[in-house]
Amino acid sequence: MSVVTLQLGQCGNQVAHQLFHVVCSDAQNAHKKTYRAESCERFFHQNTHGELVARAVLVDMEPKVINHSLSEAARSGRWRYGESSHFSQKQGSGNNWANGYCVHGPRHRDVVEELVRREVERCDRLAGLVAMMSVAGGTGSGVGAYVTQCLRDIYPTSFIINHLTWPYGTGEVIVQNYNSVLTLAHLYQLSDAILVHENDTVHRICSQLLNIKHISFSDVNRVIAHQLGSVLQPALTTDSHGVYSRNPLGIDWQVRPPGGSGRSMGLTGGSFNTSLANLLILRGKDVYSAETGGFEDPALYTSWLSSKEAFNSWKSPVPFNKYEKSATLVSNSQALLRPLDDMVGKAWNMFASRAYIHQYTKYGISEEDFLDSFTSLEQVLSSYRHLC
Repeated sequence: MSVVTLQLGQCGNQVAHQLFHVVCSDAQNAHKKTYRAESCERFFHQNTHGELVARAVLVDMEPKVINHSLSEAARSGRWRYGESSHFSQKQGSGNNWANGYCVHGPRHRDVVEELVRREVERCDRLAGLVAMMSVAGGTGSGVGAYVTQCLRDIYPTSFIINHLTWPYGTGEVIVQNYNSVLTLAHLYQLSDAILVHENDTVHRICSQLLNIKHISFSDVNRVIAHQLGSVLQPALTTDSHGVYSRNPLGIDWQVRPPGGSGRSMGLTGGSFNTSLANLLILRGKDVYSAETGGFEDPALYTSWLSSKEAFNSWKSPVPFNKYEKSATLVSNSQALLRPLDDMVGKAWNMFASRAYIHQYTKYGISEEDFLDSFTSLEQVLSSYRHLC
């Protein structure tokens, strides 16, 4: 089954480009022909010249990033984007969510939907859609939220995953907290799953684990793509018992659950995060001898779900991207409470002082829309705080 990826805005296009590079590299380096064929079929189709062409739609309001992605992919000699898979216009939406959602999204809806339809029709069987975007920018967040809403209407039974890149806490955009609140509140109602990468966390990986001295956005994007590829490759390739992934570190098979030494992100001192569900993906040498019993501890999970229901593991001896051993944990837990609560709090303080509200109302986002979004996310925060 195949996946169609939507690259939305500068961030979405840059991360997705790196993701296709990772997926292609992993597939072409695999020794098992079946895995290689299914991985390629998942994310690429072949053109009449036998070249791998990404199952992707590229959307941005400015052509620079898209043109760079197109040329870099073609220059790789391993894969490319389709000749009619992209849309851009020399008219940026700036960093205003409302401009993206209320103006550019509706204005270009027909073009984007047609590009998606073409990619979907190239799939023998569609597994789902993956929309990649920033949670805080203009095109990525505003247009991305609007496009996701349209896709939900057109493909009501297809799985839709939104991958969101969370901005640095120090702030890249003055209105990033407004944009994030509006994006998350909308996607929470539309998406089947939201995968989040925090720039601050990835930056620490680059610095502390990969020992990169001068960290660029390209470094951050490569780590995000590598981690995301390790999830999407197995999760969307073979059967539910078979294929798994990694972390950018060589590891021992003594895999420990969240909340172990030095890993806690809990809200109370030293405690672990209560989880709704954990998925552990293991790939590589001696994978079936990995000891993962710690993840089955009932204390990790909410009391109304048994650990057998809440924990799942996928294992495969097929290495991920040349790593001898690799592990990835996807966790639906309280880990995002702190950054989400912080973001909502900052946005509310701005809203209470009426800062920059006029930049949104002039495009059609009312104060009631803001209040509805705050209410929605406060309900999410309350639900996760009270997991027990």
